[in-house]
Amino acid sequence: MKPSAALFRATAHAVGALVALSLAFTAASAATPCSTNESFATWLDAFKQEAAAQGISRSAITAASPYLAYDQRIVNIDRGQRFFAQSFLQFSDKMLAAYRLQRGPALIKKYDAIFSRAEKEYGVPAPVIVAFWGLESDFGADMGKDQAIRSLTTLAYDCRRSDMFRGHLFDALRLIERGDLDAPEMIGSWAGELGQTQMMPSEYLKYAVDYDGDGHRNLLRSVPDVIGSTANYLVSLGWRRGEPWLQEVQVPANLAWDQADLAIQHPRSKWADWGVKLRDGKPLPSDNLPASLVLPMGRQGPAFLAYPNFQAYVKWNASLIYSLTAAYYATRLDGAPAMNRGAPNIPTLTQDQAKELQQLLAKAGYDVGTPDGKIGAATRSAVKEAQLKLGLPADSYPTPELVSRMRTTR
Repeated sequence: MKPSAALFRATAHAVGALVALSLAFTAASAATPCSTNESFATWLDAFKQEAAAQGISRSAITAASPYLAYDQRIVNIDRGQRFFAQSFLQFSDKMLAAYRLQRGPALIKKYDAIFSRAEKEYGVPAPVIVAFWGLESDFGADMGKDQAIRSLTTLAYDCRRSDMFRGHLFDALRLIERGDLDAPEMIGSWAGELGQTQMMPSEYLKYAVDYDGDGHRNLLRSVPDVIGSTANYLVSLGWRRGEPWLQEVQVPANLAWDQADLAIQHPRSKWADWGVKLRDGKPLPSDNLPASLVLPMGRQGPAFLAYPNFQAYVKWNASLIYSLTAAYYATRLDGAPAMNRGAPNIPTLTQDQAKELQQLLAKAGYDVGTPDGKIGAATRSAVKEAQLKLGLPADSYPTPELVSRMRTTR
């Protein structure tokens, strides 16, 4: 199971070739100092009263009551986050182990009728759903081991993101009230995510569908419900029927590298005019489908065109490395070959080097936020500006060479 995805969706800003992947989720909010002055007992009493005032039944509140408890361990996990730096190649190699590449097609075949129905109704192909299914929970084998109500209660009482988790806790009670899940079976991630594609309760409540017709929306045990609900959720994130999401390409050596940016889109015909080709060397379709060129390891590494549907991946998880891995995994399940990894031994920065680069960029007047060694969107933008100023290929990829140049730049 990957780092807490729904919370990444809500708070992460890690975009780049070297991303700090939290063992839990982003540390941006975790570092915010605050204090909770109200006693837990007082808080809980007020919460129950508000739940009743919102129309949540007494029976649902009573059913959840054994788990409406504070767990210091959850706060310790939340606040004790550690980081480790991984490149896209390192992360994708780790997450796309051979068994995931083998099991995915077997599940597509096993549940072909359900996937066909989901694609007909929602426009989301099976490989896309299966990729999330595999990365989020190993196809249901690892959905977490924590009592979700207890985790949500703890984090709703904690001061830093209390409003967000309070809303999820109310909706968890509504899931019980609807009869979708019983309180004792609500076991998930430490942050309260539930089900085989790890939805937070508010997402679960809004987007889960009863796809097996048993009157319940059970994303813990019902594979049809998981498939239909994941497709429905992706549509809510902007999925466009019948369009690609990611495509590996070849790029010419003389490309204007500053155009390789997820924030920049050009028609596919324009990329073709600039010499971008399909991975096998064949011409790109010369049409107006908008696409961004993504170089997760810089100009020497793999190259992809990301289409509008890729934004659904980014909305699912704001980490570019995670979202690109999920999208690439889906292309593999859809029949694409293993990617061209590019040049051997592409240099990467350690977290300390990344922090030094951020400090050097900040000293030079670039906005990188607080230097923390995590290469996000602001740092990548600053890297590109610095590369342009120094006459380096402006592919937004931070390298030891750039650190060295910045050290001597006045």
